[in-house]
Amino acid sequence: MRGFLASSIGVTCAAALALPLTPPALAATARPVPAAEAATTARPAPHAGAPATTPADRRAAEPYAAGSTQSLPLEPLTRHRATPSAPAAEQGLTRRAVRHFSLVGVVWDDPDAELHGRVQVRTRAAGTGTWSGWQEVETHNADHAADPDTAERAAGRVRGATAPLWVGDSDGVELRVHSEPDGAATDSAGHTAGARNLPAEPPLPSGLRLELVDPGDDEDPSRGAVPGGSRAVGLNAEASALTAAVNADLAPLGATEIAAVSRAETEQEYLALDAGELIERQRQRQRQAKPYIGPRPDIVTRRGWGADEGLRESGFRYTKKVKAAFVHHTASGNNYRCSQVPSLIRGIYRYHVKSMGWRDVGYNFLIDKCGKIYEGRAGGVARPVLGAHTLGFNSNSTGIAVLGSYGATKPSKAAVKAIARLTAWKLGLYGVNPKGKTYLTSAGSNLHRKGKKVRLNVISGHRDGFITECPGRKLYGKLGSARSKAARYQGR
Repeated sequence: MRGFLASSIGVTCAAALALPLTPPALAATARPVPAAEAATTARPAPHAGAPATTPADRRAAEPYAAGSTQSLPLEPLTRHRATPSAPAAEQGLTRRAVRHFSLVGVVWDDPDAELHGRVQVRTRAAGTGTWSGWQEVETHNADHAADPDTAERAAGRVRGATAPLWVGDSDGVELRVHSEPDGAATDSAGHTAGARNLPAEPPLPSGLRLELVDPGDDEDPSRGAVPGGSRAVGLNAEASALTAAVNADLAPLGATEIAAVSRAETEQEYLALDAGELIERQRQRQRQAKPYIGPRPDIVTRRGWGADEGLRESGFRYTKKVKAAFVHHTASGNNYRCSQVPSLIRGIYRYHVKSMGWRDVGYNFLIDKCGKIYEGRAGGVARPVLGAHTLGFNSNSTGIAVLGSYGATKPSKAAVKAIARLTAWKLGLYGVNPKGKTYLTSAGSNLHRKGKKVRLNVISGHRDGFITECPGRKLYGKLGSARSKAARYQGR
């Protein structure tokens, strides 16, 4: 890319940490991510009036820690006897007490297998003991993934998964997963209407497990207790320092937020960027012409939302440049307060890494409904970090996820404005017009074959590269407005 700022502090810190300055040359040293945790310990006693605790109820993933995952295998909910080759068509978990959690999802063994059916969950609010109604969990999540033929996608630990659902602090759960043909109509109780006229129920994927994620508190993980003792704490602190160093030209080391700057200051930064990848003629042209770049917005760093840097794989991975931005929604529901967003992001991060087997959170940036922007996958907000957000089109693009579900709910004006501000700056670093078109080469998806050059809007929705509902009908309809606003922020 055109690099990041060549200030003395960035160069000094990066050099001191032996961090190469040319992004594509940054080789990641892969560290295996543990599989979903096995059941080991008992939970605290349930609230009065809760269902009786059973042996299955005592399953848990880890001794309690600030940030943990309970991984519970599903059980048949019908009399049909399941076999490895023919899993039961209805699986789930009966109502039970569990350790505290705030985010749920369902995973299965084969990342290429699809779950054709309906996933519903109800949870008990911690403290009040009140059970929610049944909530839908988005099942079509295979389109958010690393590209085929990449090391991340090929890793043996990667699993299929639903989208995660944010439910808030909870200590009880009930789940049902019902197989049904695509397009089957169901009532509020989950029963399929007109089943006699539908094809046979497709089999559910094998190895279904319910993941209950506790995102931990808001304290900096590098300062808190880390499983594994002092050595783990040291490794986590080292990973945190390396993660901060790649943003050192934009904010002091250890900053929880990269502050917004004016357009004039952003242009000065842009002209000071390391242009080592440009030939001399390109460099001269860059300095002769006034850059089209939007003012840099406020961005909460990974330290700001409390990322445990020891959780992800070590090192960073980059693509060549940023030619396009794909907009997503997380499909995690809209029942969150903006004050809860750091916890929500930590939950998604843990779910992507521990439950789904990815090397880091999949998105490059996340935006909440209050319009706040958060750093996603580690590697530097100004750099072309390779994400796992748009299967087939992760190279030469950046992924921006708006926290929430936007199929029937309109995104907030603040969130749409944040998309525009972020893309005006990020795309501007690479000389890209947010209202323009670009070509990306498909790595293979259910919409575009591998190797096909696809013409796309520079700001596209996820559904433009893959057959999916993402980013939701209501958010997708706002992308035209985001493009126009981003172009105006760039001075076009």
